[in-house]
Amino acid sequence: MEFLSDYGLFLAKTVTFVVALLIVIGSLASLGSRKRDAEGHIEVTALNDRFEDWEDQVKSVVLDETAFKQDRKEAKKKYKAEQKAAKKHKEAAPLKPRLYVLDFDGDIKASAVEHLRHEISAVLTLARPEDEILVKLESGGGMVHSYGLAASQLDRIRSKGIPLTVAIDRVAASGGYMMACIANRIMAAPFAVVGSIGVIAQLPNFHRLLKQHNVDFEMHTAGDYKRTLTVFGENTDEGREKFLEELEETHQLFKEFVSEHRPQVAIEKVATGEVWYGSKALLQNLVDEIRTSDEYILSKREQSDIFEVKYVAKKTLAEKVGVAAHSALDAVIGKWVTKASQRPLA
Repeated sequence: MEFLSDYGLFLAKTVTFVVALLIVIGSLASLGSRKRDAEGHIEVTALNDRFEDWEDQVKSVVLDETAFKQDRKEAKKKYKAEQKAAKKHKEAAPLKPRLYVLDFDGDIKASAVEHLRHEISAVLTLARPEDEILVKLESGGGMVHSYGLAASQLDRIRSKGIPLTVAIDRVAASGGYMMACIANRIMAAPFAVVGSIGVIAQLPNFHRLLKQHNVDFEMHTAGDYKRTLTVFGENTDEGREKFLEELEETHQLFKEFVSEHRPQVAIEKVATGEVWYGSKALLQNLVDEIRTSDEYILSKREQSDIFEVKYVAKKTLAEKVGVAAHSALDAVIGKWVTKASQRPLA
């Protein structure tokens, strides 16, 4: 009985807390919807430094103490020599090329383009023709207009004369491949999914269900093809024909886009909606090399300064409070569960 009493008291406190919290969050959400916090910011990570740290960590464990100290001594000596040489030949010494690494993880709406556009703008303020931009791309495709915009963002890099490489570690299909084919070079992991140069559209129709239950549905349009197919109305053969015509037109534009950027592809052979794994995609000229992004980045370590660039958006006040409230609620429940588990059952 004591357990049930404690549980009831805990439940009452929790419900009161949650209700009060929802009221606060609702108010803040209303405020946050009117005005978001200031824009996010760009974060730049020097990957060369990260790799050096990792190398030192491994050496500190793998090498014996004497060998590790000797390695550190030689590394410091080499660094001082490089700094002295750079200072002596400061005017003549050319800068190392830079490799900028961006990530694009696309959903059906290509929502990540909002971050990608800021990252590209930031990099283009400094990038030189001898530099390179690597985009680690992952997407199974989505809306045509959304991925068209994402591809246009990558085209900004090509327009500036900056070499662009796309790495496909897992999947770049349909709209994802539309983006990838912008690149000067496409790399893919052996089992990455590539291709799907096709167009798909599907929707349910509830007209017969509504008719069965005597529910009328009206839709009025101005223009013969303002709406071709509908979810609730009765679809016509004419509407279906026009809908299919629009799909074919979109597919043709997609094929022309791929052909323009990758003329080496036999477009009629591959534009069937099929996908290929990386090694097979190479045979179809859909990609240029079988390689993972990690392998490529590490191979550039000695000859390039490598920077990872990310745009980080600020959360609204309501989002921040929501995260804090969720953590607080988890902590309260966790404490109660711990306390309850310590009670004797009888």
